[in-house]
Amino acid sequence: MADLMTLTEVGGPIAGLCGGATYLRARHPAVYWPTIGLPISAVRLLGSYASVMESCGLTVPPSRLRVLAVRAMTRREVRPVPPRRGLLRPTATGLRVRLRLAPGQEPADVAASAERLRHAWGVHAVYVHEIKPGVVELRLIGFDVLKRVRMPRTRRADSLLRVPVALREDATPFVRDYRAIPHQLTLGATLSGKSMYLRHLIHGLAPQSVALVGIDCKRGVELAPFAPRLSALATDPEQAAELLPVLVKEMEDRYDLIKARQGIAPGTPDEEITSDIWGLPEAERPVPIVLFVDEVAELFLVATRKDEERRDEMVTQLIRLAQLGRAAGIYLEVCGQRFGAELGKGATMLRAQLSGRVCHRVNDEASAKMALGDIAPEAVSAACAIPAERPGLAVAGDTSGGWSRIRTPYLSLANAAARCDQTAHLVPNVPALAPFRPAVPVAPTDTRPVSLVKPRQAAAD
Repeated sequence: MADLMTLTEVGGPIAGLCGGATYLRARHPAVYWPTIGLPISAVRLLGSYASVMESCGLTVPPSRLRVLAVRAMTRREVRPVPPRRGLLRPTATGLRVRLRLAPGQEPADVAASAERLRHAWGVHAVYVHEIKPGVVELRLIGFDVLKRVRMPRTRRADSLLRVPVALREDATPFVRDYRAIPHQLTLGATLSGKSMYLRHLIHGLAPQSVALVGIDCKRGVELAPFAPRLSALATDPEQAAELLPVLVKEMEDRYDLIKARQGIAPGTPDEEITSDIWGLPEAERPVPIVLFVDEVAELFLVATRKDEERRDEMVTQLIRLAQLGRAAGIYLEVCGQRFGAELGKGATMLRAQLSGRVCHRVNDEASAKMALGDIAPEAVSAACAIPAERPGLAVAGDTSGGWSRIRTPYLSLANAAARCDQTAHLVPNVPALAPFRPAVPVAPTDTRPVSLVKPRQAAAD
């Protein structure tokens, strides 16, 4: 009986702790990691670092001087040398540690062993980033950060045309930087999270000094809620055919302004010579314009000969904006469910100008190849493996060949629309776009007369 009581007193708390840890790991990984997972993984890393590096083939033979010193001072065996390890830096989602590579090693050697390191140290994932020649950083992620997305807090306000819109699988924010990647193509099937991605972009750009222009051929159901902050909105192909030439004319006027500034006088300082709007003085610089095109395939579909002529004109204007718009401060965000050569003449040429690519869940492999096949072929299989129960999950790539998985956090339409309503006073004055400014609906008010007599309850019989 005494043994049973002792077992209950000792085993009860241990079972409770183990059950609580299991529950936290499954339901609340963000709480489990800093309290339990982080200490365990840190002990594993510190205790097995040398042996794990050796088993992964990340060690090199010691130098002759080291061999002579070890043999002269001790009688122990001379072992291979692993990369020199820095201090462990814990984060809210994992661990970071820097390694100084041994002579003859390269970052690709460490990246090839990332999966082995993940299993050896019991973490969710390991990513390798080069810091400088000879130094890499291991980013250990303790749990699946894309399951429940929590964007990291930023210490400073977002700069112009930079919007943190999603979270990468290595727990770093995915920032849409229009200055670095002027134009982007975003593909995704219905309910894949494509609209949520677009919603975050508008939500982030609304407080900035930027003109937002929309082409929404679904009668405006996607972009109309943001009308208070939009400088122009076209809700069908006919209106888009009228808006695009105005944008092209605005681009040409901005090039004329840049060329006038390039009338270089003999005493003009070098820093005042420019080839885009960002080199102009702030007082003369026109406001940047971001054009959102939702359901781009609707601009390509035709039914009659007249529609075909209009389509060719619109596609030509979009290609001109994609080719020349960056220097004039005009940026494209093209969205759709499918975008390929079968849409018609000019589709492939337009896609080639969209250097940024984001591919959500698609209905077939061909659609993933249209988005990523020409810049990162190995990312196509990752895009095809996106499950339907994870809306917002996508694969982001660029022309450098790099790619990563990202996921957009949930943002309600009401919050995004409220943000646009609060920043309606920031709509810049672009005279050419004034005729296309969308009408902002006025909230209905109750006009019934209000009685000033307080009702009294009738007495019971």
